[in-house]
Amino acid sequence: MLTLNNHPSGRHFLQIPGPTNVPDRVLRAIDQPTIDHRGPEFGALGLAVLSGVKQVFQTQAPVVIFPSSGTGAWEAALVNTLSPGDRVLMVETGHFASLWRKLAGRLGLDVDFLEGDWRRPVDAAAIGARLAGDADHRIKAVCVVHNETSTGVTSDVAAVRKAIDRAGHPALLMVDTISSLGSIDYRHDEWGVDVTVAGSQKGLMLPPGLAFNAVSAKALAAADGARLPRSYWDWREMLAANARGYFPYTPSTNLLYGLHEALAMLQAEGLSQVFARHRRHAQATRLAVEAWGLELLSLDPAAHSPALTAVLMPAGHGADAFRKVVLERFDMSLGQGLGKLADRVFRIGHLGHFNDLTLCGTLAGVEMGLAAAGVPHRPGGVRAAMEFLVG
Repeated sequence: MLTLNNHPSGRHFLQIPGPTNVPDRVLRAIDQPTIDHRGPEFGALGLAVLSGVKQVFQTQAPVVIFPSSGTGAWEAALVNTLSPGDRVLMVETGHFASLWRKLAGRLGLDVDFLEGDWRRPVDAAAIGARLAGDADHRIKAVCVVHNETSTGVTSDVAAVRKAIDRAGHPALLMVDTISSLGSIDYRHDEWGVDVTVAGSQKGLMLPPGLAFNAVSAKALAAADGARLPRSYWDWREMLAANARGYFPYTPSTNLLYGLHEALAMLQAEGLSQVFARHRRHAQATRLAVEAWGLELLSLDPAAHSPALTAVLMPAGHGADAFRKVVLERFDMSLGQGLGKLADRVFRIGHLGHFNDLTLCGTLAGVEMGLAAAGVPHRPGGVRAAMEFLVG
């Protein structure tokens, strides 16, 4: 049999930008006995999580929960609102924005892709200009990634909404918050988002397996005329069953137990405190990177991600070899470079169930790894972060 846990003594440091560390109390909740998903006890659980998750999206709109990864939530957003051949405006901010584009193309949508360099956030003015030139309103949706997990760059969703409104364009606004929900301030209602996409395995502190769509009234109206094929992803059947706390097919019962516990943890800490904690840890991480003399991938200080930090390797040194040393010597997993950033960056996840000591241990592992792998750097990154954290 395969050995599933062969780590040495001590706790493995999972410092990729998701899946993130699952709190022990969430693991214990998931460990509850499975119940009848048609019985009254489950109905109470369903109503509780469907209501509670709205607070994290900061919305009064319905939130649909699917048993899937975030990729399923991408597809659900598109197939419930669009028809074959519809044009969608998507923005290249990194690997995951590019994957969402690829999925849209496979569904038979006409994708207008605004190219980017993977180091900067969404250009709201460019979106506005493209929409202003679309006099026939052929563009039916604008799709952006709030926090690009592959780059550590966060985009201004409110600015995108303003650009759409200034252009007087009726396009739906769809936003991927897979690596930002529960970690970075996000306001579905206030920012006028029509469909928000999310997943369970990052800021919500759960294992992979749940996906979310927060759905505006405008998006629900669009669903009535949408003609892309949908069955598993159909909002209408989900919402009908959700009204009583149930699902039209077998849900991920034990993950919903975990979601209930994770929501309780977020509510107890308070969302504003959660967001402040992530900003603080991100700033400490960037101070460490600066002290090491390494370069951030993100070029715009206003767009540096509170959830993760992507670090460029010095010329002549591969990120994968460095990550291998860190894993083998110090039992810590760092995020790899994805797509065009393969072997060029490593990513430090500092989101979810995370505190000052976790961050210090993470940065110590990076600094020791840089030395062990022979990567040119200056010592003192951990000290710089610690001084900030205690200041």
